[in-house]
Amino acid sequence: TISPSDEFEDNSNVPHLTYLQIFIIFLKFGFQAFGGPMAQIALIKEELVTKQAWITHARFNRVFGVYQIIPGPEAMELAQFFGYLAGGRFGGLLGGLGFLLPGFALVLLFSYIYVAVGLRNKHFNASFRALQPIVAAMMMRAVNKIGEHALMCHKTKTLNYWLFSLAFLSAIQSAFRVNYFITLFGIGLIYMIIDRKYYWVAGSFILLEVVGYVIYVVFKGFPSPLSFGLGITPTPDPGHIFALGLVSGSLSFGGAYTTIPIIQAEAVTIGKWLSPQSFLDMIAIGNIMPAPLVMFSTGIGFQAGYIYKENYGYAFLEGTLISIGIVFPCFVFTIMGHHLLEKLVQNKLLAAFFEGISAAVVGVVAITALELLKTSITTSLLLRDVSENEKGILL
Repeated sequence: TISPSDEFEDNSNVPHLTYLQIFIIFLKFGFQAFGGPMAQIALIKEELVTKQAWITHARFNRVFGVYQIIPGPEAMELAQFFGYLAGGRFGGLLGGLGFLLPGFALVLLFSYIYVAVGLRNKHFNASFRALQPIVAAMMMRAVNKIGEHALMCHKTKTLNYWLFSLAFLSAIQSAFRVNYFITLFGIGLIYMIIDRKYYWVAGSFILLEVVGYVIYVVFKGFPSPLSFGLGITPTPDPGHIFALGLVSGSLSFGGAYTTIPIIQAEAVTIGKWLSPQSFLDMIAIGNIMPAPLVMFSTGIGFQAGYIYKENYGYAFLEGTLISIGIVFPCFVFTIMGHHLLEKLVQNKLLAAFFEGISAAVVGVVAITALELLKTSITTSLLLRDVSENEKGILL
């Protein structure tokens, strides 16, 4: 029998596989990866834990708990973890690549169709306009799903009122156009202080933030939408697009949904090289593909490359570059070794900091979801009015 402490180290049931076998296993998972992150995680767990028993359920839950804290889509991180068990670091790389490849290729293909055919076809455009409110509604649902984990006390499985309050504070800051970088890391720091029970210090920090904001408004006026981001992509050239992917991937606490407000701020609000409608369309494409939602960024990169040079070569290049950038941090975190990750998240200060960031993500994503819902409804109403006018002209 295996003792509870050894259970988390036991790899005796992990099969000895060739690199090709590892790649094919996770390629198959990639082709079945419909339904969002929870469905993808359940798919991997059912096959490799319940049926094949590579590891125990207890070990899976512990591993999954680690990946919920660090940046990146959890399903892809689990694919890398199991690949790592079967084939070391290179096996982990192949597991992640196999899982991503089907979705990546399909998003590129549909992005090409979107540009080559859709922009000149009113029926194609109309179908995407119909999808936009659905995408916004899915974002609202995602706020609830993220909150179910991020705002809970993991010991008692009850709502953590401190984290809930900080998520609300994050939403207020986002609504008042406080830079997302300041919001995420500021709230992470505040919860780290609260977790150490230095409540007066945390209160002073929040008060300092409020005073700083008021001073800014008095002297500079209410922040413009441009203040929400960092200005990473003033132009959609290959270097800036790769940087956008890298920054988005590094800040993707809570999974792919965190990347949505970041990319929206940089590409739509600040860079202004991508329309809100095209942004929503790329999220729609990402949602219907068998892929982690983070792969919607591939479509954003494709759009960027085509806008930059009106050239499909650049479009495919930038679609690939942003995808590499956005998953690179995830690959580094996972493949450098699960044991090291466990040590990091078992550090109480770091664990509290990451939990605070995850709570902040809930607020940021909630405000972004409301903005996307407003955009989708406004666009639908505008197109309805245009359609009615066209009918009037024909009559």
